[in-house]
Amino acid sequence: MRILHTGDWHLGKTLEGFSRLEEQELFLDDFVRIAEENDIDLVIIAGDVYDSFNPSAKAEKMFYDTLKRLSDGGKRLTLVIAGNHDSPDRLVAAGPLARDHGIIMMGTPKTVVEAGIYGQHQIIDSEEGFIEIEINGERAVIVAVAFPSEKRLNEILYTGMESDEEKLRSYEDRMNQLFRNLEKNYREDTINLLVSHLFVMGSVESGSERSIQLGGSYLISGDILPEAAQYIALGHVHKPQMVPGSKRRARYAGSPIHYSKNEISFQKSLVKVDLSPMTIPTIEEIPLKTYKPIEVWQCDSLADTIKKCEDNSNRNCWVYLEIKTDQYLKENQIKELKDLKNDIISIRPITPEEIAGEEEIKTFRERAFDELFKDFYKNQRGIEASQETMNMILSLVYGEDENETD
Repeated sequence: MRILHTGDWHLGKTLEGFSRLEEQELFLDDFVRIAEENDIDLVIIAGDVYDSFNPSAKAEKMFYDTLKRLSDGGKRLTLVIAGNHDSPDRLVAAGPLARDHGIIMMGTPKTVVEAGIYGQHQIIDSEEGFIEIEINGERAVIVAVAFPSEKRLNEILYTGMESDEEKLRSYEDRMNQLFRNLEKNYREDTINLLVSHLFVMGSVESGSERSIQLGGSYLISGDILPEAAQYIALGHVHKPQMVPGSKRRARYAGSPIHYSKNEISFQKSLVKVDLSPMTIPTIEEIPLKTYKPIEVWQCDSLADTIKKCEDNSNRNCWVYLEIKTDQYLKENQIKELKDLKNDIISIRPITPEEIAGEEEIKTFRERAFDELFKDFYKNQRGIEASQETMNMILSLVYGEDENETD
């Protein structure tokens, strides 16, 4: 079975108020093309289809048009789970109509998908949190846990008869119990998958995610992910990466577009997975285009900035301007820059005082501790610190062995 793993589309998301719908449309066109060219059997969208609970009509149309094209008349199966940005009810509302196109929608961990024919394939069995599908004669058991908030997790695990001690168990303990309950559905004669939208400790966030962690409570360790799952398709983190502690089985596909300037240093991608029962999956990252790059321009003067804007006036990119200047920019100067270059996100003047402050911080960080302490001691006492005093303070900081002298 060949799978294409993606997630975190965030349709409708803006860049500081600037629409990204045009870029998202270009990605969706490429996504359908990639699925077709790679002869994908199953598409997995691991949550955060939209950027808000109430997406625009344009964003919804883009999503459903894409699903219809992916389906290819029901030949390809698509599984969609809700993320923390999605409204579960809104996402699954089109489920009955989507079924004819081979599209499976799961809004919460309690969702039970009706068994039967989906496009040209079928769901053999299902319960809360899992489905067994058949695609072209191959069967797969998929544990599918849409964003498991505290409330949704408690609705699955608790019946109302539990003790207070049981209810106070950590989020990770409860997720561990959920996974142990659901992994019983895995079999040796099926392809075994896990799909979820959550945050695993050690994963590197990019900064454009709106965190699903509340005081660290929505964290789990990679150690509790089901051992029998051959591949684990995750959503939430926007940087594509393998999950620590998962023995290379679990991945975040990441978002398809650079959603902030913090993300511009890494390649966006999709994950293609080939696997059969009882085998190690073959995994390939498929790089995506950068449809409209985000750039930070650091300029030494206003004149330098004007020339840079003139030289790049026809380039299609988002721009953060940082300008070294001894005075704050006037309104007419800002207007001139924006007239010369479209899609300037922000203009930040950097004064000599800021530069001096940054240099001072940099110098402070680069100086050795003993030098900093000597200066502090002399400033406070008016005399140089003795060698005995230095030995004592350094032994406290570094330990006895660090300051032994010959």
